[in-house]
Amino acid sequence: MSTVEQNLKILREELHQHNYNYYILDKPELSDFDFDMKLRELQTIEKKNPEFFDANSPTQRVGGGITKKFSTVTHTNRMYSLDNAYSYEELADFETRVRKIIEDDIEFVCELKYDGASISITYKNGKLLRAVTRGDGFQGDDVTTNIRTIKSVPLELRGNFPDEFDIRGEIVFPTKEFEQLNNNRVKEGLQTYANPRNLASGTLKMQDSTEVAKRPLECLLYNMVGNNIKVETQFDALGNAENLGFKVPNISEKAKNMAEVIKFIEYWDVKRRDLEYETDGVVVKINSLHHQAELGYTAKSPRWAIAYKFKAETKTTLLNDITYQVGRTGAVTPVANLNAVELAGTIVKRASLHNSDQITKLDVRVGDYVFVEKGGEIIPKIVGVDLSKRTEDSVATEYIKNCPECGAELVRKENEAIHYCPNQLYCPPQIVGRIEHFISRKAMDIDGLGRETIEQLFRANLISNYSDLYTLKDQKANILILERMAQKSVNNMLASIEESKNQPFEKVLFALGIRHVGETVAKKLANYFKSLSSLENATFEELIEIDEIGEIIAKSVVEYFSDLSNIAILQKLQSSGLQFIIDVTEDSNKTDLLKDKAFVVSGIFTIYNRNEIKDLIEKNGGVVKSSISKKTDYVLAGDKMGPSKLEKAEKLSVPVISEEDFKQMIE
Repeated sequence: MSTVEQNLKILREELHQHNYNYYILDKPELSDFDFDMKLRELQTIEKKNPEFFDANSPTQRVGGGITKKFSTVTHTNRMYSLDNAYSYEELADFETRVRKIIEDDIEFVCELKYDGASISITYKNGKLLRAVTRGDGFQGDDVTTNIRTIKSVPLELRGNFPDEFDIRGEIVFPTKEFEQLNNNRVKEGLQTYANPRNLASGTLKMQDSTEVAKRPLECLLYNMVGNNIKVETQFDALGNAENLGFKVPNISEKAKNMAEVIKFIEYWDVKRRDLEYETDGVVVKINSLHHQAELGYTAKSPRWAIAYKFKAETKTTLLNDITYQVGRTGAVTPVANLNAVELAGTIVKRASLHNSDQITKLDVRVGDYVFVEKGGEIIPKIVGVDLSKRTEDSVATEYIKNCPECGAELVRKENEAIHYCPNQLYCPPQIVGRIEHFISRKAMDIDGLGRETIEQLFRANLISNYSDLYTLKDQKANILILERMAQKSVNNMLASIEESKNQPFEKVLFALGIRHVGETVAKKLANYFKSLSSLENATFEELIEIDEIGEIIAKSVVEYFSDLSNIAILQKLQSSGLQFIIDVTEDSNKTDLLKDKAFVVSGIFTIYNRNEIKDLIEKNGGVVKSSISKKTDYVLAGDKMGPSKLEKAEKLSVPVISEEDFKQMIE
C-alpha cells in the first residue's frame, strides 16, 4: 500500500470515528472547526488522487450526484408490513394467536413506532452497498446516493459484522428542525410542509443529493435481516446494531406479559409529545428470534409482531353529501363529502363510510356534524356524529339499491358487509378497474397505459376487457385519432403490451384479478398447480388442502372458473400467447422427493439456515406448516427445540427427524 493510500485510509477511519462519536454516541471529541479542517484535508488528497476513490469516504456525505430516475431494485429479503392493533383487545388476540403456535414461555419487546419513510440498507463486508425504499415490499427505489448523505447512517461498520445483511429502519425528520424550517418558509412567503413524515419521504426522493445533504434527516434502525445474525433475541439485536455503528432508538423494553406491554404503551402515549421525532404507536415483537422464525409470516405480515397505533387526531366538520364508488370487484363504497378540514397535516374533503352497516351503526346523515379521524394516520374515516348539532328536519340515510354507474340492482352476499354490483361484464368502473389492475407493475407491468387512457380506449369501444389489449395492434389507426395519442406514445404502448406476453404464469394469474387472490397467493397457486388448466379443474377440497389457502380463497377461485364469461376471456388470452404454464426450464431444479409431505420446522440448525430448509422442502414438493397437527408428516427438530412441541409430536405420533435425516431424504 502506497503512502498516499495509507494516509487516506487513516484519515477516513479517523473521520468515521468522529462521525460515530458525534451522531451515534452524542459525545464529540473534536470541535466542528477541527472536524471541517480534517474533512477539507481529505477532500484535497482525494481530488489529487482520484484513483483511490471510495464511495464510502466521509467526503461523500455532502452529496453531489444527480439522479434523473431512481432504478427499481428487488429486495433480497422481502419487506413485510405490520398488522395494526387499535385496542388492547386486539393485542390480546395477537397474544392468543402467538400462543397457539409457541407453547413455551414467551417474552415481548416494545419499541416506539417512528413515523417516517421505511428503508432497507444492505452492507457487504462492512461497507454500505445499497439503500432501497420499501416500495411494494418486493421491490423499491434505489436511493443509495441520498442515503449516503445522512450522517447517522454508517458508511463503514465497526466490530464484528456478518459478511452481508440488510438493516431496516425509518428515515425521519426531527420535529424541532421541521418547525424551524416551516417558520423560515412562512417568513419567505412560501407554503409550509404538511408534516415531518411526508417531508422525510419527499426529501429521500429528491434528485439532487446535494440538496438532500442540506436537510437534517436521521435514520433510526430497528431490525437486522440475513444469515449469520449471531444473536438470539430482538433486544440483543438492537444492542448489536448499535455496537456496529448504527443509530438505534434507546427507547425499548422487554416485557414478560401483556400487562407490562400495556404499561409501556400508556406511558409513551403521553410522553411521546416530548420526543424529538414523531411517533404514531408502539411495535410489539416476540423477543426470541427462534420463536420469530417458528411463527413465520402470513402473506402480508410477520406473525411475531404487531403495531399498536395511538389514537388518531379527531376533528369535527359538516357532512355535505354521501356518494358511492364502484371498484373493480363491483364492491360499492359510500363516501362522505365534507367541508374541508385540516387533519394530521393534510386537508381532508372526503372520508370513507365503509359500508351500510357502518352508516346504520353511526346513524350518519347528510347535514350532520361528524367526527373525522385518520385511520392509522393515513385514511380519513368518520368515527361519530355530534348529535347536539343535528337539525330537527334531519332524515336518516337510506342506502342505495342500484349501482350508481350502470343501474343494476345491488346484491349483498351472506355474512358480508359490502354491497356489490353484479353487472361485471358491462359496469364501466368495474371494467376499467380490472384492466387497470391487469396492467399494473406487480401484474403484467404494461407501460404507457394509465386510467385515463384505459377509459378513453373503453369509451371508443376499442377494449371491453383486458384480453382486448392484445388486439389493439390491429386498431392502431383508430387509436391515433384519439385525443393525446401521438405516434411515438402509441408505438411504446403497443410494444409494452407485446412485451408483457413474457410475464411468468404467477404474474398472469395475479393480473386476472380473482377476488382474494393477491400476489403471494397467486404465486403459491401457480407453483402448486403448474398450469392454468390444472388450477381451473381444481376442486374446493383440493384447494383448501394447500398451505395458507383457506375456504374464502378456495371458494373465490372455484367461482371464478365457473363463470363462462371468464373462461371466454382466458381462452382469448391464451390464444394471444400469454404464459399459462410454469416454464419447465425454470422448474427443472424441483423434485417430487417430498411430494405432499407436511413439515414443521423447529429449533436452530447448523447445516442449513431456516430459509434454506423451507426452500428445500418446497423445491422437493413438500409444504411447511407452522404448527403440529394430525396432518403433519414430519417434525424437523434442531437444537433448542421447545419441549412442548416435542411432547405434542410424541402425543400425535408424528415422526421427529434430525437435520442429518432431512439431508438424506433430499439427496
